Amino acid sequence: MSGFREDLCFSLRQSIIDGDIENSLKYANECIKASMNPLEVLNKCVVAGVLELGDRWIRGEAFIADLVAAAEAAKVVIPILKNEIVKRGGKLEYVGRAVIGTVEGDIHDIGKTIVATIWEVNGIEVIDLGVDVPPQKFVEAVKQYNPDIVGMSALLTTTMVKQKETIEALKAAGLRGKVKVIVGGAPTSAEWAREIGADGWAPDAISSIDVVMKWLREKRSAVGETHG
Repeated sequence: MSGFREDLCFSLRQSIIDGDIENSLKYANECIKASMNPLEVLNKCVVAGVLELGDRWIRGEAFIADLVAAAEAAKVVIPILKNEIVKRGGKLEYVGRAVIGTVEGDIHDIGKTIVATIWEVNGIEVIDLGVDVPPQKFVEAVKQYNPDIVGMSALLTTTMVKQKETIEALKAAGLRGKVKVIVGGAPTSAEWAREIGADGWAPDAISSIDVVMKWLREKRSAVGETHG
């Protein structure tokens, strides 16, 4: 296998930061053709690009639109590299699994897409249910995928009530105790999350990763104690 090509990695990372889907695909495929380790490419070039832009956004040096574009570029490249990892006999190690979606009546995709990408680049297996997701579809996804986390986005005051209805549907199905629920979106707040019985809330995609990674660490620690 050939060595790691810093020049290709730099070009891929920069394409992700620029939100350039065409060049992101081009350089990801060039990395594969150069026989670079796909897991290393994923971590050092793609993940690093998204996280670098996230840091810039926190410092006020990038706009939300930049983060959206980078997330979209990463979203296109990640499956290609994952397939290559598996094709070469590698194994994808996940720290947890999450089901995520924008609630029923709401077709806003931007925030959810950024959250899903940020979670994925941090090692969480994400099942993205898309937009306009009714409570029952969240319930069915929890039954099917047995996730650690359910994430719900709502961008409208008229649709945020669906976050509450989904939590009630999970309770009715006897599944509420199996998952941690995090809610987010412009009209939501920490107070709203408490009111509807969610486990957590985040004001933005970058903050959400701290919340969910803390839960996953606590879960691993509890499992370790049980099996110890």
